[in-house]
Amino acid sequence: MPQKAFQDYYPDSVSHCYGCGRLNEHGLQIKSFWDGDESVCIYTPQPYHIAIPGYVYGGLIASLIDCHSSGTAAAAAYRAECRAMDTEPSLRFVTASLHVDYLRPTPLGVPLELRSTVKEIKGRKVVVSTTLFAEGEVCARGEMVAVKMPEHFLSQEQKA
Repeated sequence: MPQKAFQDYYPDSVSHCYGCGRLNEHGLQIKSFWDGDESVCIYTPQPYHIAIPGYVYGGLIASLIDCHSSGTAAAAAYRAECRAMDTEPSLRFVTASLHVDYLRPTPLGVPLELRSTVKEIKGRKVVVSTTLFAEGEVCARGEMVAVKMPEHFLSQEQKA
């Protein structure tokens, strides 16, 4: 049986995000997994994720770093509490701060690999550092400060 992604554990009430929501049929639906002490996500941009011919739109790169980092924050919080990701109460995180450095143009049409490490877990805050690679080359780096999602977000029904 294949390993479940971090995002597969999100409660339905918070699974609509454009980047990582499994219930958003028009979204990216990224999937993140542990690889030792790092988390990893592989995503292949589509032709419409274009900036200029041959290269990925920077907003997609920021979205990938954002959603992969928030998933990593949740998974790390569960690890820190020695709990499985399917246990209650649910731990979900939102972006308090996101900084992205674009280091080189990111080619379109190849799988992108995101690798994250957790720099800090303190109270409601998790700091995650993420590197985005294309064909083995570092194209972008990001740092996210994630904060625990307010409980009332987890219990809200989707509003149309």
